[in-house]
Amino acid sequence: MAAKQDGIDAAQGAGTRGGRWAFAALLSGNIALSLGAMLVRLADTGPVASAFWRILLALPLLALFAWRESGGRAPPRRAVIVTAAAGIFFALDLAAWHLGILQTKVANATLFGNCASLLLVMWGIFLTRTLPRGWQALAILLAFAGSALLMGQSYELSPDYLVGDLLSLLAGVLYTVYMILMQRVRGTLAPWTALGISSFFSAPVLLGVALALGEAVIPRDWTPLILLALTSQVIGQGLIIWSLPRFSPLVIGLTLLVQPAVAAFFGWWVFGETLGPVDIFGGMMVGAALILIRLPSRAARPI
Repeated sequence: MAAKQDGIDAAQGAGTRGGRWAFAALLSGNIALSLGAMLVRLADTGPVASAFWRILLALPLLALFAWRESGGRAPPRRAVIVTAAAGIFFALDLAAWHLGILQTKVANATLFGNCASLLLVMWGIFLTRTLPRGWQALAILLAFAGSALLMGQSYELSPDYLVGDLLSLLAGVLYTVYMILMQRVRGTLAPWTALGISSFFSAPVLLGVALALGEAVIPRDWTPLILLALTSQVIGQGLIIWSLPRFSPLVIGLTLLVQPAVAAFFGWWVFGETLGPVDIFGGMMVGAALILIRLPSRAARPI
């Protein structure tokens, strides 16, 4: 049933059945997630340890919301298995992403980490067996061109950054698998239940990786970690997981590109990182793509 629903959603192209509020939730979730890199920088733990606290500190709230949502009823076993697998992929994604940030330039990590956008668009094309046309095709072109402008200014290919680049690329692939699994399981599980189960299985994996790497786990300042848990895991992931069944992978993939655009703005605002006319124009192109993807499009061409 979940797979059938996914196919129906994908066939509807731009996800118009999601409605205005669902699309606002999808965008808001990505905006909330874009704050994560800034808060990880401010945390005084190791990079993987900060991901562990992001999950663990959010778990009590997620468990409460899941219990109220389900009325205490146990979820189907098969759905729990799929969601647990999604949680493990998510944990590995966070570990690879956070480690990659420390071993490459932020622009490189953002560029390779956001390969999930392209992969989800390709997954959507694979599901529907059709090539985007009309407004959808233009939206895809604008979104990826705008992202290239945003990140191309400071991207630098160097052997010194190879490990970090590969880790960031791995993170993007892992996040794609996580999103596909969570979209599939959302045909069976309600949003908070799905997010709570996946987070429950993510936490021990992240703690194990952090301890194996010898990272500092206990923070002196809890503020960045609490904010990270609330903005990224509860609000960001909560809104995205809620909206997943309402949109095709194509739309979900394009909205992920909101994150580097917003992250660039916060990097300029908080850390004084350069934000020039090219960066601003790139962000405007991403914004235009998000408007276009909501417009009716001509029938897609079969492949």
